[in-house]
Amino acid sequence: MTDTSAEDAAPTEDGNAKPYSVSELAFALKRTLEDAYGFVRLRGEISKVTHHSNGHVYLTLKDERAAIDGVVWKGQVRGLGIRPEQGLEVIVTGKITSYPAGSRYQIVIETMEAAGVGALLAQLERLKAKLAAEGLFAVERKQPLPSMPAVVGVITSPTGAVIRDILHRIRDRWPCRVIVWPVVVQGDSAAAQVSAAIRGFEALGDGGAVPRPDVLIVARGGGSVEDLWPFNDEALARAVAACTIPLISAVGHETDTTLIDFVSDRRAPTPTAAAEMATPVLAELKALVGDLSARMHRCGGRAVEDRRGRVAAAGRALTRVSDLVELAAQRYGIVSGRLAAGLAKNAAAHERDLVRVSSRLTPLLLQRPQAVQRQRLEGVTSRLQPGVLRGLERAGERLAALAKLYVSVDPDRPLQRGFARVTRADGSIVHAGAILANGEEIAIKFGDQVTRQAVIEGAAAEPAAAKPAKPKPKAANSAQGDLF
Repeated sequence: MTDTSAEDAAPTEDGNAKPYSVSELAFALKRTLEDAYGFVRLRGEISKVTHHSNGHVYLTLKDERAAIDGVVWKGQVRGLGIRPEQGLEVIVTGKITSYPAGSRYQIVIETMEAAGVGALLAQLERLKAKLAAEGLFAVERKQPLPSMPAVVGVITSPTGAVIRDILHRIRDRWPCRVIVWPVVVQGDSAAAQVSAAIRGFEALGDGGAVPRPDVLIVARGGGSVEDLWPFNDEALARAVAACTIPLISAVGHETDTTLIDFVSDRRAPTPTAAAEMATPVLAELKALVGDLSARMHRCGGRAVEDRRGRVAAAGRALTRVSDLVELAAQRYGIVSGRLAAGLAKNAAAHERDLVRVSSRLTPLLLQRPQAVQRQRLEGVTSRLQPGVLRGLERAGERLAALAKLYVSVDPDRPLQRGFARVTRADGSIVHAGAILANGEEIAIKFGDQVTRQAVIEGAAAEPAAAKPAKPKPKAANSAQGDLF
Protein backbone atom coordinates (compact mmCIF):
# COMPACT_ATOMS: atom_id res chain seq x y z
CA MET A 1 0.00 0.00 0.00
CA THR A 2 1.17 3.55 -0.69
CA ASP A 3 1.02 5.87 2.33
CA THR A 4 -0.17 9.42 1.91
CA SER A 5 2.18 12.20 2.95
CA ALA A 6 1.93 13.93 6.30
CA GLU A 7 0.97 17.14 4.60
CA ASP A 8 -2.00 15.47 2.89
CA ALA A 9 -3.11 13.88 6.18
CA ALA A 10 -2.75 17.08 8.19
CA PRO A 11 -6.08 18.44 9.47
CA THR A 12 -7.38 21.78 8.32
CA GLU A 13 -8.02 24.80 10.58
CA ASP A 14 -11.44 23.52 11.52
CA GLY A 15 -9.93 20.22 12.68
CA ASN A 16 -11.21 18.11 9.76
CA ALA A 17 -9.03 16.07 7.33
CA LYS A 18 -8.00 17.77 4.07
CA PRO A 19 -10.48 16.86 1.26
CA TYR A 20 -9.30 15.02 -1.86
CA SER A 21 -10.44 15.88 -5.35
CA VAL A 22 -12.12 13.06 -7.27
CA SER A 23 -9.18 12.83 -9.69
CA GLU A 24 -6.66 12.73 -6.87
CA LEU A 25 -8.47 9.88 -5.20
CA ALA A 26 -9.00 7.98 -8.46
CA PHE A 27 -5.34 8.16 -9.50
CA ALA A 28 -4.16 7.40 -5.94
CA LEU A 29 -6.24 4.22 -6.00
CA LYS A 30 -4.87 3.41 -9.50
CA ARG A 31 -1.26 3.72 -8.22
CA THR A 32 -2.09 1.63 -5.17
CA LEU A 33 -3.58 -1.20 -7.28
CA GLU A 34 -0.68 -1.21 -9.81
CA ASP A 35 1.91 -1.22 -7.03
CA ALA A 36 0.23 -3.97 -5.03
CA TYR A 37 -0.84 -6.13 -8.02
CA GLY A 38 1.76 -5.35 -10.67
CA PHE A 39 1.87 -9.02 -11.70
CA VAL A 40 -0.96 -11.50 -11.16
CA ARG A 41 -1.86 -14.84 -12.66
CA LEU A 42 -5.60 -15.26 -13.00
CA ARG A 43 -7.82 -18.16 -14.06
CA GLY A 44 -11.36 -17.74 -15.31
CA GLU A 45 -13.87 -18.17 -18.12
CA ILE A 46 -13.96 -15.64 -20.95
CA SER A 47 -17.22 -13.84 -21.68
CA LYS A 48 -18.24 -10.74 -23.62
CA VAL A 49 -15.29 -10.72 -26.03
CA THR A 50 -15.06 -7.55 -28.19
CA HIS A 51 -12.47 -7.11 -30.94
CA HIS A 52 -12.26 -3.34 -31.39
CA SER A 53 -11.50 -1.73 -34.74
CA ASN A 54 -8.34 -0.16 -33.28
CA GLY A 55 -6.89 -3.64 -32.65
CA HIS A 56 -7.50 -3.88 -28.90
CA VAL A 57 -9.48 -6.78 -27.41
CA TYR A 58 -11.88 -6.16 -24.52
CA LEU A 59 -13.25 -9.11 -22.51
CA THR A 60 -14.57 -10.22 -19.15
CA LEU A 61 -13.15 -13.01 -16.97
CA LYS A 62 -15.56 -14.65 -14.56
CA ASP A 63 -16.08 -17.60 -12.29
CA GLU A 64 -19.18 -18.75 -10.40
CA ARG A 65 -19.11 -15.81 -7.95
CA ALA A 66 -17.32 -12.79 -9.50
CA ALA A 67 -16.20 -11.13 -12.73
CA ILE A 68 -13.41 -8.76 -13.75
CA ASP A 69 -12.96 -6.74 -16.92
CA GLY A 70 -9.84 -7.30 -18.99
CA VAL A 71 -8.13 -5.64 -21.94
CA VAL A 72 -5.45 -6.86 -24.35
CA TRP A 73 -3.64 -4.01 -26.07
CA LYS A 74 -3.07 -4.24 -29.82
CA GLY A 75 0.66 -4.92 -29.46
CA GLN A 76 -0.01 -7.98 -27.27
CA VAL A 77 -2.79 -9.59 -29.33
CA ARG A 78 -0.47 -11.36 -31.75
CA GLY A 79 1.62 -12.77 -28.92
CA LEU A 80 -1.27 -14.56 -27.24
CA GLY A 81 -1.03 -18.32 -27.22
CA ILE A 82 -4.70 -18.76 -28.14
CA ARG A 83 -7.48 -16.70 -29.67
CA PRO A 84 -9.86 -15.25 -27.03
CA GLU A 85 -13.32 -16.78 -27.48
CA GLN A 86 -16.41 -16.68 -25.34
CA GLY A 87 -16.78 -19.67 -23.04
CA LEU A 88 -13.09 -20.60 -23.09
CA GLU A 89 -11.43 -21.20 -19.73
CA VAL A 90 -8.00 -19.57 -19.68
CA ILE A 91 -5.11 -18.61 -17.47
CA VAL A 92 -3.88 -15.05 -18.01
CA THR A 93 -1.05 -12.97 -16.61
CA GLY A 94 -0.95 -9.20 -16.31
CA LYS A 95 -1.37 -6.33 -13.91
CA ILE A 96 -4.39 -4.94 -12.09
CA THR A 97 -5.18 -1.31 -12.77
CA SER A 98 -8.20 0.97 -12.59
CA TYR A 99 -10.09 3.05 -15.11
CA PRO A 100 -10.44 6.41 -13.39
CA ALA A 101 -13.12 7.74 -15.75
CA GLY A 102 -15.42 4.85 -14.86
CA SER A 103 -14.43 4.06 -11.27
CA ARG A 104 -13.81 0.40 -12.05
CA TYR A 105 -10.77 -1.82 -11.98
CA GLN A 106 -9.54 -4.19 -14.74
CA ILE A 107 -6.65 -6.47 -15.65
CA VAL A 108 -4.29 -5.59 -18.49
CA ILE A 109 -3.54 -9.02 -20.01
CA GLU A 110 -0.06 -9.77 -21.33
CA THR A 111 -0.24 -13.57 -21.88
CA MET A 112 -3.06 -16.05 -22.24
CA GLU A 113 -3.18 -19.85 -22.32
CA ALA A 114 -5.89 -22.43 -22.14
CA ALA A 115 -6.64 -23.72 -18.65
CA GLY A 116 -6.16 -27.42 -19.49
CA VAL A 117 -6.60 -29.90 -22.31
CA GLY A 118 -10.36 -29.94 -21.96
CA ALA A 119 -10.54 -26.24 -22.76
CA LEU A 120 -8.26 -26.63 -25.74
CA LEU A 121 -10.36 -29.46 -27.13
CA ALA A 122 -13.55 -27.47 -26.59
CA GLN A 123 -12.06 -24.56 -28.51
CA LEU A 124 -10.95 -26.97 -31.26
CA GLU A 125 -14.45 -28.45 -31.56
CA ARG A 126 -15.98 -25.02 -31.94
CA LEU A 127 -13.45 -24.12 -34.65
CA LYS A 128 -14.02 -27.44 -36.43
CA ALA A 129 -17.75 -26.82 -36.48
CA LYS A 130 -17.20 -23.34 -37.88
CA LEU A 131 -14.92 -24.50 -40.72
CA ALA A 132 -17.13 -27.48 -41.51
CA ALA A 133 -20.10 -25.15 -41.88
CA GLU A 134 -18.07 -23.14 -44.40
CA GLY A 135 -17.46 -26.31 -46.47
CA LEU A 136 -13.69 -26.55 -45.91
CA PHE A 137 -13.97 -30.23 -45.00
CA ALA A 138 -16.05 -31.19 -48.06
CA VAL A 139 -14.79 -34.21 -49.96
CA GLU A 140 -15.55 -32.74 -53.39
CA ARG A 141 -13.09 -29.88 -52.91
CA LYS A 142 -10.15 -32.18 -52.18
CA GLN A 143 -7.63 -32.55 -55.01
CA PRO A 144 -6.27 -35.89 -56.28
CA LEU A 145 -2.59 -36.59 -55.71
CA PRO A 146 -0.34 -36.77 -58.81
CA SER A 147 0.58 -40.33 -59.78
CA MET A 148 4.21 -39.59 -60.71
CA PRO A 149 5.40 -36.28 -59.21
CA ALA A 150 8.61 -34.73 -60.51
CA VAL A 151 9.08 -32.34 -57.53
CA VAL A 152 7.97 -32.93 -53.92
CA GLY A 153 7.84 -30.03 -51.45
CA VAL A 154 8.31 -30.82 -47.75
CA ILE A 155 7.43 -28.35 -44.97
CA THR A 156 8.98 -29.47 -41.71
CA SER A 157 11.85 -28.89 -39.33
CA PRO A 158 15.24 -29.26 -41.08
CA THR A 159 16.57 -31.19 -38.10
CA GLY A 160 15.24 -34.36 -36.56
CA ALA A 161 14.20 -37.80 -37.70
CA VAL A 162 11.12 -36.71 -39.66
CA ILE A 163 12.94 -35.14 -42.61
CA ARG A 164 15.47 -37.99 -42.70
CA ASP A 165 12.70 -40.61 -42.83
CA ILE A 166 10.89 -38.76 -45.62
CA LEU A 167 14.02 -38.29 -47.75
CA HIS A 168 15.10 -41.89 -47.24
CA ARG A 169 11.67 -43.25 -48.15
CA ILE A 170 11.36 -41.11 -51.28
CA ARG A 171 14.90 -42.02 -52.38
CA ASP A 172 14.09 -45.74 -52.11
CA ARG A 173 10.71 -45.58 -53.85
CA TRP A 174 10.81 -42.81 -56.45
CA PRO A 175 14.05 -40.82 -56.96
CA CYS A 176 12.87 -37.27 -57.66
CA ARG A 177 13.68 -33.72 -56.62
CA VAL A 178 12.71 -32.83 -53.04
CA ILE A 179 12.55 -29.20 -51.89
CA VAL A 180 12.54 -28.69 -48.10
CA TRP A 181 11.11 -25.45 -46.65
CA PRO A 182 12.50 -25.30 -43.09
CA VAL A 183 10.06 -24.16 -40.37
CA VAL A 184 9.63 -24.56 -36.65
CA VAL A 185 6.93 -27.10 -35.82
CA GLN A 186 6.31 -26.17 -32.19
CA GLY A 187 5.67 -22.94 -30.35
CA ASP A 188 3.81 -19.72 -30.98
CA SER A 189 5.46 -18.95 -34.34
CA ALA A 190 5.00 -22.43 -35.84
CA ALA A 191 1.56 -21.82 -37.40
CA ALA A 192 2.66 -18.55 -39.05
CA GLN A 193 5.83 -20.11 -40.48
CA VAL A 194 3.97 -23.12 -41.92
CA SER A 195 1.36 -20.81 -43.47
CA ALA A 196 4.12 -18.69 -45.00
CA ALA A 197 5.81 -21.82 -46.39
CA ILE A 198 2.58 -22.97 -48.06
CA ARG A 199 2.06 -19.55 -49.62
CA GLY A 200 5.72 -19.47 -50.69
CA PHE A 201 5.41 -22.78 -52.54
CA GLU A 202 2.14 -21.54 -54.01
CA ALA A 203 3.86 -18.41 -55.38
CA LEU A 204 6.53 -20.35 -57.31
CA GLY A 205 6.02 -20.19 -61.08
CA ASP A 206 6.70 -22.73 -63.77
CA GLY A 207 10.10 -22.47 -65.40
CA GLY A 208 11.75 -20.56 -62.54
CA ALA A 209 15.04 -21.25 -60.78
CA VAL A 210 13.14 -23.17 -58.09
CA PRO A 211 10.54 -25.47 -59.66
CA ARG A 212 6.96 -25.52 -58.44
CA PRO A 213 6.23 -28.73 -56.48
CA ASP A 214 3.64 -31.20 -57.75
CA VAL A 215 2.68 -32.21 -54.20
CA LEU A 216 3.32 -30.81 -50.68
CA ILE A 217 3.90 -32.65 -47.39
CA VAL A 218 3.43 -30.90 -44.02
CA ALA A 219 5.11 -33.16 -41.48
CA ARG A 220 5.85 -33.24 -37.76
CA GLY A 221 6.66 -35.98 -35.28
CA GLY A 222 4.48 -37.01 -32.36
CA GLY A 223 3.88 -34.98 -29.22
CA SER A 224 1.34 -33.84 -26.69
CA VAL A 225 -1.80 -31.90 -27.50
CA GLU A 226 -0.05 -28.68 -26.55
CA ASP A 227 2.91 -29.53 -28.82
CA LEU A 228 0.62 -30.17 -31.80
CA TRP A 229 -1.66 -27.22 -31.07
CA PRO A 230 -0.09 -24.85 -33.69
CA PHE A 231 -1.52 -27.15 -36.38
CA ASN A 232 -5.02 -26.39 -35.06
CA ASP A 233 -4.62 -22.70 -35.94
CA GLU A 234 -7.50 -21.27 -37.97
CA ALA A 235 -5.26 -19.16 -40.24
CA LEU A 236 -3.12 -22.22 -41.02
CA ALA A 237 -6.20 -24.30 -41.78
CA ARG A 238 -7.46 -21.66 -44.20
CA ALA A 239 -4.04 -21.48 -45.89
CA VAL A 240 -4.10 -25.27 -46.39
CA ALA A 241 -7.64 -25.11 -47.77
CA ALA A 242 -6.70 -22.32 -50.23
CA CYS A 243 -3.59 -24.13 -51.52
CA THR A 244 -3.93 -25.21 -55.17
CA ILE A 245 -1.08 -27.73 -54.87
CA PRO A 246 -2.23 -31.14 -53.55
CA LEU A 247 -1.22 -31.27 -49.86
CA ILE A 248 -0.67 -34.22 -47.52
CA SER A 249 -0.78 -33.62 -43.75
CA ALA A 250 1.42 -35.89 -41.62
CA VAL A 251 1.35 -34.37 -38.13
CA GLY A 252 1.94 -36.60 -35.13
CA HIS A 253 1.25 -40.31 -34.91
CA GLU A 254 -1.70 -42.28 -36.23
CA THR A 255 -3.85 -41.52 -33.19
CA ASP A 256 -3.13 -37.77 -33.29
CA THR A 257 -5.59 -35.55 -35.14
CA THR A 258 -5.16 -31.87 -35.91
CA LEU A 259 -7.30 -29.35 -37.75
CA ILE A 260 -5.23 -29.39 -40.95
CA ASP A 261 -5.92 -33.14 -41.27
CA PHE A 262 -9.54 -32.28 -42.10
CA VAL A 263 -8.79 -29.54 -44.67
CA SER A 264 -5.82 -31.19 -46.39
CA ASP A 265 -6.27 -33.25 -49.54
CA ARG A 266 -4.96 -36.41 -47.85
CA ARG A 267 -4.05 -37.35 -44.26
CA ALA A 268 -1.12 -39.64 -43.55
CA PRO A 269 -0.80 -41.47 -40.21
CA THR A 270 2.97 -40.87 -40.13
CA PRO A 271 5.52 -38.82 -42.11
CA THR A 272 6.87 -42.03 -43.65
CA ALA A 273 3.37 -42.94 -44.83
CA ALA A 274 3.07 -39.44 -46.33
CA ALA A 275 6.19 -40.09 -48.42
CA GLU A 276 4.65 -43.37 -49.59
CA MET A 277 1.38 -41.62 -50.49
CA ALA A 278 3.19 -38.92 -52.46
CA THR A 279 5.39 -41.20 -54.56
CA PRO A 280 4.93 -44.49 -56.42
CA VAL A 281 7.39 -47.39 -56.32
CA LEU A 282 9.71 -47.23 -59.32
CA ALA A 283 10.41 -50.97 -59.28
CA GLU A 284 6.69 -51.74 -59.26
CA LEU A 285 6.13 -49.37 -62.18
CA LYS A 286 8.92 -51.03 -64.14
CA ALA A 287 7.44 -54.45 -63.43
CA LEU A 288 4.00 -53.20 -64.42
CA VAL A 289 5.35 -51.76 -67.67
CA GLY A 290 7.16 -55.03 -68.40
CA ASP A 291 4.00 -57.02 -67.70
CA LEU A 292 1.91 -54.73 -69.90
CA SER A 293 4.52 -54.99 -72.68
CA ALA A 294 4.44 -58.80 -72.51
CA ARG A 295 0.66 -58.80 -72.52
CA MET A 296 0.67 -56.46 -75.50
CA HIS A 297 3.01 -58.77 -77.44
CA ARG A 298 0.88 -61.81 -76.55
CA CYS A 299 -2.27 -60.02 -77.62
CA GLY A 300 -0.60 -58.96 -80.85
CA GLY A 301 0.55 -62.53 -81.52
CA ARG A 302 -2.91 -63.91 -80.89
CA ALA A 303 -4.43 -61.29 -83.19
CA VAL A 304 -1.98 -62.20 -85.97
CA GLU A 305 -2.68 -65.91 -85.55
CA ASP A 306 -6.40 -65.27 -85.58
CA ARG A 307 -6.12 -63.25 -88.80
CA ARG A 308 -3.91 -65.92 -90.35
CA GLY A 309 -6.48 -68.64 -89.56
CA ARG A 310 -9.30 -66.55 -90.97
CA VAL A 311 -7.33 -65.93 -94.19
CA ALA A 312 -6.56 -69.64 -94.53
CA ALA A 313 -10.24 -70.53 -94.01
CA ALA A 314 -11.30 -68.00 -96.61
CA GLY A 315 -8.60 -69.21 -99.03
CA ARG A 316 -9.94 -72.74 -99.03
CA ALA A 317 -13.11 -71.51 -100.74
CA LEU A 318 -11.17 -69.84 -103.56
CA THR A 319 -9.72 -71.39 -106.77
CA ARG A 320 -6.15 -72.52 -106.42
CA VAL A 321 -3.58 -70.14 -107.83
CA SER A 322 -1.80 -72.99 -109.63
CA ASP A 323 -4.98 -73.82 -111.55
CA LEU A 324 -5.37 -70.24 -112.70
CA VAL A 325 -1.72 -69.99 -113.76
CA GLU A 326 -1.66 -73.31 -115.61
CA LEU A 327 -4.72 -72.39 -117.71
CA ALA A 328 -3.23 -69.04 -118.63
CA ALA A 329 0.14 -70.66 -119.44
CA GLN A 330 -1.54 -73.12 -121.74
CA ARG A 331 -3.34 -70.38 -123.62
CA TYR A 332 -0.13 -68.40 -123.86
CA GLY A 333 1.75 -71.36 -125.34
CA ILE A 334 -0.90 -71.93 -128.04
CA VAL A 335 -1.01 -68.27 -129.03
CA SER A 336 2.77 -67.85 -129.05
CA GLY A 337 3.12 -70.90 -131.33
CA ARG A 338 0.88 -69.28 -133.94
CA LEU A 339 2.49 -65.86 -133.62
CA ALA A 340 5.59 -66.50 -135.84
CA ALA A 341 3.58 -67.93 -138.75
CA GLY A 342 1.09 -65.09 -138.51
CA LEU A 343 3.82 -62.46 -138.60
CA ALA A 344 5.43 -64.07 -141.69
CA LYS A 345 2.10 -64.31 -143.48
CA ASN A 346 1.29 -60.66 -142.71
CA ALA A 347 4.71 -59.49 -143.99
CA ALA A 348 4.27 -61.43 -147.25
CA ALA A 349 0.84 -59.87 -147.86
CA HIS A 350 2.21 -56.37 -147.35
CA GLU A 351 5.12 -57.14 -149.67
CA ARG A 352 2.73 -58.13 -152.45
CA ASP A 353 0.70 -54.95 -151.96
CA LEU A 354 3.88 -52.85 -152.12
CA VAL A 355 5.04 -54.50 -155.38
CA ARG A 356 1.64 -53.93 -156.93
CA VAL A 357 1.55 -50.25 -156.02
CA SER A 358 5.21 -49.49 -156.83
CA SER A 359 4.71 -50.37 -160.48
CA ARG A 360 2.53 -47.28 -160.82
CA LEU A 361 4.94 -44.90 -159.06
CA THR A 362 7.19 -42.85 -161.53
CA PRO A 363 9.20 -39.59 -161.10
CA LEU A 364 6.80 -37.88 -163.52
CA LEU A 365 3.98 -38.23 -161.00
CA LEU A 366 5.96 -36.11 -158.51
CA GLN A 367 7.40 -33.59 -161.05
CA ARG A 368 4.05 -32.63 -162.63
CA PRO A 369 2.52 -31.23 -159.39
CA GLN A 370 5.77 -29.40 -158.67
CA ALA A 371 5.69 -27.69 -162.09
CA VAL A 372 2.09 -26.60 -161.59
CA GLN A 373 2.86 -25.11 -158.18
CA ARG A 374 5.96 -23.34 -159.54
CA GLN A 375 3.94 -21.68 -162.34
CA ARG A 376 1.33 -20.48 -159.86
CA LEU A 377 4.06 -19.03 -157.60
CA GLU A 378 5.69 -17.14 -160.50
CA GLY A 379 2.35 -15.66 -161.54
CA VAL A 380 1.66 -14.43 -158.04
CA THR A 381 5.20 -12.99 -157.71
CA SER A 382 4.92 -11.09 -161.02
CA ARG A 383 1.72 -9.40 -159.80
CA LEU A 384 2.97 -8.74 -156.27
CA GLN A 385 6.25 -6.94 -157.05
CA PRO A 386 4.86 -3.78 -158.83
CA GLY A 387 2.29 -3.27 -156.06
CA VAL A 388 4.96 -3.49 -153.38
CA LEU A 389 7.20 -1.03 -155.22
CA ARG A 390 4.38 1.47 -155.61
CA GLY A 391 3.58 1.18 -151.90
CA LEU A 392 7.23 1.80 -151.01
CA GLU A 393 7.38 4.88 -153.26
CA ARG A 394 4.25 6.40 -151.66
CA ALA A 395 5.63 5.71 -148.16
CA GLY A 396 8.95 7.35 -149.12
CA GLU A 397 7.12 10.45 -150.39
CA ARG A 398 5.14 10.74 -147.14
CA LEU A 399 8.33 10.33 -145.13
CA ALA A 400 10.09 13.10 -147.13
CA ALA A 401 7.11 15.43 -146.57
CA LEU A 402 7.18 14.75 -142.83
CA ALA A 403 10.94 15.45 -142.73
CA LYS A 404 10.42 18.85 -144.44
CA LEU A 405 7.63 19.65 -142.01
CA TYR A 406 9.88 18.73 -139.07
CA VAL A 407 12.64 20.99 -140.35
CA SER A 408 10.21 23.86 -140.85
CA VAL A 409 8.84 23.67 -137.31
CA ASP A 410 12.20 23.09 -135.59
CA PRO A 411 12.43 25.83 -132.86
CA ASP A 412 16.23 25.88 -133.09
CA ARG A 413 16.40 26.50 -136.87
CA PRO A 414 16.02 30.33 -136.61
CA LEU A 415 18.94 30.31 -134.18
CA GLN A 416 21.22 29.24 -137.04
CA ARG A 417 20.37 32.51 -138.82
CA GLY A 418 21.52 34.74 -135.97
CA PHE A 419 18.43 34.78 -133.80
CA ALA A 420 18.39 33.94 -130.09
CA ARG A 421 15.66 32.49 -127.82
CA VAL A 422 14.96 34.25 -124.55
CA THR A 423 13.30 32.34 -121.70
CA ARG A 424 12.34 33.34 -118.20
CA ALA A 425 13.28 31.57 -114.95
CA ASP A 426 10.20 29.35 -115.18
CA GLY A 427 11.15 28.21 -118.69
CA SER A 428 8.49 30.23 -120.56
CA ILE A 429 9.54 31.95 -123.83
CA VAL A 430 9.68 35.75 -123.83
CA HIS A 431 7.68 37.18 -126.75
CA ALA A 432 7.97 40.87 -125.82
CA GLY A 433 10.52 42.87 -123.87
CA ALA A 434 7.89 44.94 -122.14
CA ILE A 435 6.81 42.02 -119.97
CA LEU A 436 10.26 41.74 -118.38
CA ALA A 437 10.76 43.47 -115.06
CA ASN A 438 13.87 45.32 -114.02
CA GLY A 439 16.32 42.89 -112.30
CA GLU A 440 14.60 39.76 -113.64
CA GLU A 441 16.90 36.89 -114.62
CA ILE A 442 16.58 35.50 -118.15
CA ALA A 443 18.30 32.79 -120.20
CA ILE A 444 19.45 33.42 -123.82
CA LYS A 445 20.07 30.46 -126.09
CA PHE A 446 22.18 30.99 -129.25
CA GLY A 447 22.64 29.05 -132.48
CA ASP A 448 25.63 27.07 -131.13
CA GLN A 449 23.28 25.61 -128.42
CA VAL A 450 25.05 27.67 -125.72
CA THR A 451 22.76 29.25 -123.09
CA ARG A 452 23.87 32.38 -121.22
CA GLN A 453 22.28 34.04 -118.21
CA ALA A 454 21.43 37.74 -118.12
CA VAL A 455 19.70 40.26 -115.87
CA ILE A 456 17.28 42.93 -117.20
CA GLU A 457 18.38 46.49 -116.38
CA GLY A 458 16.68 49.77 -117.16
CA ALA A 459 13.13 50.52 -118.14
CA ALA A 460 11.63 49.32 -121.39
CA ALA A 461 11.88 51.82 -124.28
CA GLU A 462 8.74 53.20 -125.81
CA PRO A 463 7.94 51.50 -129.09
CA ALA A 464 8.54 53.71 -132.19
CA ALA A 465 5.48 55.19 -133.85
CA ALA A 466 4.41 53.18 -136.76
CA LYS A 467 5.01 54.87 -140.08
CA PRO A 468 1.90 55.50 -142.13
CA ALA A 469 1.61 53.00 -144.86
CA LYS A 470 2.06 54.35 -148.34
CA PRO A 471 -1.11 54.32 -150.33
CA LYS A 472 -1.07 51.74 -152.95
CA PRO A 473 -1.34 53.03 -156.51
CA LYS A 474 -4.73 52.69 -157.88
CA ALA A 475 -5.15 50.26 -160.61
CA ALA A 476 -5.55 51.61 -164.06
CA ASN A 477 -9.01 52.00 -165.26
CA SER A 478 -9.73 48.91 -167.09
CA ALA A 479 -12.16 50.84 -169.18
CA GLN A 480 -9.34 52.91 -170.67
CA GLY A 481 -8.40 51.76 -174.12
CA ASP A 482 -4.98 50.54 -175.12
CA LEU A 483 -2.86 53.21 -176.77
CA PHE A 484 -1.06 50.69 -178.78
